[in-house]
Amino acid sequence: MTDATPTPLNVAMVGHGFMGAAHSQAFRVAPRFFDLPLAPVMSTLVGRNVEATAKAAEKWGWQKTANDWREVVADPSIDLIDICSPGSTHVDIAVAALEAGKHVLCEKPLGNTVDEAELMAAAAAKAAERGVFAMVGFTYRRVPAITFARDLVAQGRLGEIRRIQANYLQDWLVDEDGPMTWRLDKAKAGSGSLGDIGAHAIDAVQFITGQTLESVSGLLHTFVTERPLLDESVEQTSLGGVASDERGRVTVDDSALFTARLSGGALGQFEATRFATGRKNAFRIEISGSKGAIAFDLERENELEFYDASAPATELGFKRILVTEPEHPYYAAWWPTGHTLGYEHGFSHQLVDLLDALAAHRQPTPSFADGLQVQRVLDAVERSSDAGSAWTPTH
Repeated sequence: MTDATPTPLNVAMVGHGFMGAAHSQAFRVAPRFFDLPLAPVMSTLVGRNVEATAKAAEKWGWQKTANDWREVVADPSIDLIDICSPGSTHVDIAVAALEAGKHVLCEKPLGNTVDEAELMAAAAAKAAERGVFAMVGFTYRRVPAITFARDLVAQGRLGEIRRIQANYLQDWLVDEDGPMTWRLDKAKAGSGSLGDIGAHAIDAVQFITGQTLESVSGLLHTFVTERPLLDESVEQTSLGGVASDERGRVTVDDSALFTARLSGGALGQFEATRFATGRKNAFRIEISGSKGAIAFDLERENELEFYDASAPATELGFKRILVTEPEHPYYAAWWPTGHTLGYEHGFSHQLVDLLDALAAHRQPTPSFADGLQVQRVLDAVERSSDAGSAWTPTH
């Protein structure tokens, strides 16, 4: 082996649904576009259903399968455990993996409760002392336009941040006869739109502004309280399934609204819903400061709008920036200027950042401590809603 040859990193991934597919794509693609210090080896795919797991492994290129995550945690050849399974499984897998000396990448939100997230953060802090690291997958940090927005704020281009609006709008649950999934079961998912997509809004705003949400006033609501159960006699896909005649109770929120006070003095308005009819994946962020403003929409993810308040009055207005230049974050490894990126590229960028950090023996970000902080915000929103939208601290 020469110095130019990256060191192999054997990976086991738990779960092979929607996020499992996105992560698998990253493991396949990132090494072919980026010069990585570590070479991820797609060693083992873990899933409970033997046949479905085998099909997914063959499709995505995993070398072998397992049906119990404990097998891969105990496997001395595995270096990294990637957790893409429902939230209820995160704490047990992550803590066991870290204690066994495995690096961990865990999908968001970190756990289903603050107590679970605290256990995971504590295990990660202890493991880090031994050079074993954990990262939580807030992938939107790796969208070039969002990273570029963070850079503009850090450079002082917006001045003092005063106003924030972040909306994550989807409509895939509008049909009240859409079948139950694990995402609608609080025991498995922890929360509904709040934790599923609201967590992204919280992390992205904190990432861009460098401020944390210190107190919140929230309102949660469930519009459809019962849905058809999935027909277990029919093979289901990762994104949906066939409904039966039996109905089950929805135990999570369908929509979340909350206001927030941030550590730097800014005020924020947040919305997360899967009932915004006509909106498929509209993640929108607008941040206003004393010197300028930025606006982003994930449905136009290669663009960032920028307002420079110092421009002459005759030139004032939001400017559309196409974030596809080699000087923009992550972009130099990809295509010629103007040839845009898509949703899946964020997962490749996430892997690049993780492997760079692991090779340098430094803590990757966002850390489990960062994931715990977001979990505390989610918990505060829920407690505020239960108390009648009272202002609730996040710590």
